[in-house]
Amino acid sequence: MYVLDRRDVDILTELQRDSRQSVQQLAAKVGLSTTPCWKRVKDLEAAGVIRGYGAHVDRERVGLQLCVLAEVNLAPHTETVVREFERAVASCAPIVSCYGNADYVMTVLAADIKAYETFLHDTAFRLPGVTHIRSSVVLKEVKAETRLPLRVTSEPGTPVRPRRRTGA
Repeated sequence: MYVLDRRDVDILTELQRDSRQSVQQLAAKVGLSTTPCWKRVKDLEAAGVIRGYGAHVDRERVGLQLCVLAEVNLAPHTETVVREFERAVASCAPIVSCYGNADYVMTVLAADIKAYETFLHDTAFRLPGVTHIRSSVVLKEVKAETRLPLRVTSEPGTPVRPRRRTGA
């Protein structure tokens, strides 16, 4: 786990709100000068805490009207089948999230019910190990938050990880 201090949390919260702001704008919002703010962002990127930057796209405005929660059962539950299934899911664009325990729950986006039916027959039922899929159409999206609820993971006075040194 990467230890987050108050400044890291402030930076990450601001970047989740708006990742297009300049380093100068970000620094002003979190109460740092530009160079230390930039170094912290670079440290968070290097550590893999920040995996990338992107835009929040309104799915309905781009024609993805249907959201389906699909419960997927696999058989047999062998390591090979599970790995093949997970690898296939990772490369399948309509599947926007997939969570596993004994089996899996996927979120699938499609233009309409006909497009989802095509996805089921042409893609989902052909995924490795799939024996059954139970589909629940989302009637109303109450909350679809992408921002993480961050918290400080170090207390004041607690030794934290050394900062990565840049330059000479």
